[in-house]
Amino acid sequence: MSRPNSLLYLDGVSVSFDGFKALNDLSMVIGPGEMRAIIGPNGAGKTTMMDVITGKTKPDTGEVYFNGVVDLTGEDEASIAELGIGRKFQKPTVFESHTIWDNLELALKGPRGPFATLFHRLSAEEEARINELLKVIRLGEKAHELAENLSHGQKQWLEIGMLLAQDPKLLLVDEPAAGMTDAETAETAELLKDIAKTHAVVVVEHDMTFIRALGVKVTCLAEGSVLAEGSLDYVSANERVVEVYLGR
Repeated sequence: MSRPNSLLYLDGVSVSFDGFKALNDLSMVIGPGEMRAIIGPNGAGKTTMMDVITGKTKPDTGEVYFNGVVDLTGEDEASIAELGIGRKFQKPTVFESHTIWDNLELALKGPRGPFATLFHRLSAEEEARINELLKVIRLGEKAHELAENLSHGQKQWLEIGMLLAQDPKLLLVDEPAAGMTDAETAETAELLKDIAKTHAVVVVEHDMTFIRALGVKVTCLAEGSVLAEGSLDYVSANERVVEVYLGR
């Protein structure tokens, strides 16, 4: 896939920290509306890759383009978020003492500061949007409960909903299944598949059962570059992948 047709385009990206190459000539392309799973051992460069995409870390060399035209290496974190790249970290950060509904309302895209938000009356369109998000994240029946009463998995869903409220074109999701029950893990795979119908999603994950449930193309990183890419079965059968990652 060429750069103009891609949503996210990384070519020859390298990042060093004190002589350690966190990313080593990493190249990867994500198409518009694609969901991709990223696997690899600890220290493979998964987090650094996310940091580069979101502007937290500047690459030493290489190209990083969004939508084929925007050079992300020249943008800061705030402008990259504005462009439509949302990132969900591993540990959920929700407003515990607010209801689920209020969390989503606070997250809705808009140039309002906290003061304006306080006195802002929701339009019918915004209310409909929140109700739609509640459906997607499976929390409709809990809309008026406090976020602190949610299970770990439900807090993850709420945070995904808060990201979706900002209507990103691309979601980066870091280990969503970590710490979840089996039932929550299975439901999270379904939830992300629903989201992937209308958004591009990149999921970094260690849980192979979860990745199998996603049923998407997998990229395995090792030592800062792509080791193998393809279906989970194809990647799992790769001798190098077994050696550096799956065989442990």
